[in-house]
Amino acid sequence: MRPDITIFGRYTYLVTELLWGTVAAALLRKTGSTKAALRACLVLYPFAYAWDRYTLEVGVFDIPLRTGVEIADVPLEEHLFMFVVPSMVVGTYELLADLFDE
Repeated sequence: MRPDITIFGRYTYLVTELLWGTVAAALLRKTGSTKAALRACLVLYPFAYAWDRYTLEVGVFDIPLRTGVEIADVPLEEHLFMFVVPSMVVGTYELLADLFDE
């Protein structure tokens, strides 16, 4: 049985982004790859922003459990997502590289 995270109501997406953002931050700290992740995020951000803005505009997806706060026509949670995902990828890659290079 999966836990019902909708108890957070309109903050559900924000809570999940903060949870996974914390995991990503821990990975980056453990591997010392914060700078690399920030660099990846900054390079990918314009593409992710354009994609999110387009898909939201044409109605590809809807985010019902969000705060409703938008920055530049994109939900706050999506801006966080654009940093959490590349950070998680870089952190995981670096952790696995450290584990298998030894």
